[in-house]
Amino acid sequence: MTARVGMVAGLAALIGAVISARAADIAYPVLVPLTGVLSIEGTSQRNGALLAVRNAPAGVTVTAPVSDTGQSPEIAVNAFEKAIGGDRVIAIAASMFGPQLLALVPLGQENKLPLITVAGTAKVTELGSPYIFRFFPADPVAKAAHARYVVEVLGRKRVALIVQTTAYGQSGRPLLNADFKKLGATVVFDEAIDITVKDMLPLLSKARQANPDVLVLHLHAPSTALLIKQAAAMRLDLPIVASSAMHQPATAALLEPAELKGVCAESGSSPISGGTPEAEAFLAQYRKVYDAEPDAFALGQYDGTMMVLDAVAKGARTGEAVAQTLASSTYRGIAMTYKSDGHGNMAHSAVIVCYDGLTRLPKIVKRYDDIDGVP
Repeated sequence: MTARVGMVAGLAALIGAVISARAADIAYPVLVPLTGVLSIEGTSQRNGALLAVRNAPAGVTVTAPVSDTGQSPEIAVNAFEKAIGGDRVIAIAASMFGPQLLALVPLGQENKLPLITVAGTAKVTELGSPYIFRFFPADPVAKAAHARYVVEVLGRKRVALIVQTTAYGQSGRPLLNADFKKLGATVVFDEAIDITVKDMLPLLSKARQANPDVLVLHLHAPSTALLIKQAAAMRLDLPIVASSAMHQPATAALLEPAELKGVCAESGSSPISGGTPEAEAFLAQYRKVYDAEPDAFALGQYDGTMMVLDAVAKGARTGEAVAQTLASSTYRGIAMTYKSDGHGNMAHSAVIVCYDGLTRLPKIVKRYDDIDGVP
């Protein structure tokens, strides 16, 4: 009888172990723009997510099917609906493209699935959903650092501001205007351009007539590179402080080192600049796996995905449980320490990087921590 009881107990333990192991087998769909205006950023986002999956904690087995969301909200919604048809979906790496993410937020809430993103558009965490988590400085954080560096460090007070007409561009525009006003600077030129604009010379000539002492950009990567190249060609001779698109190695690769002289950018991090053993290890692995240079979008998505997988390793077994863990925990990532502000904004630090005109490797020249008061 005792032997039988022992056998039953052993069998129960074995079944429990199998169930527990299966509970840690999860799906983490990656829905990002691999074509279109955000293809550079979306590729980085995908790479960061997949690299984290490679480094999943012991006992956590992850499948990460990838879908290209292009630049249409409808494509992103279709990709989401297809992705959740599979088993054990516990969270989703969601497009950083503002219009797409805005369309996905209510779907994530409806299906109780956390959306892990590195989008900058402020509005995505202002919709009241407990299932959106941003692992990149939101525009209220990034633009505060952006403006402070221009005024407090560079000492510039007459700003020529050029932004994109997209949701991202229009998210940062009022924030920059407000931040510059608060800091005592004047925006003497303020223009929004479409992503299809290729000839920047008329715009730059118009900006020059306003007699600015600095050019501030809040543009996507292709427009950023085009504008900087043409500013160098016309010898605009103004310091340029761009948005996070400029820190990307893929953006810098579109420019000659000499064209980058006097150019700085805000970002959540700069993994190619190294600085810590963890950042150096991430950089080495990323280069080995992708034969490319990582940017802050890759690292932010990596950190966000690792926080999700850490939650699973510690017992979260549903999307709802993962969301609760992310909303209530502090996580030390490679780029920074992450903690929700109550709305899903996890990143509260930013850096400024600058180029010396000799190489395409930026140097971190300033770091801003806890900008929004979240420790």
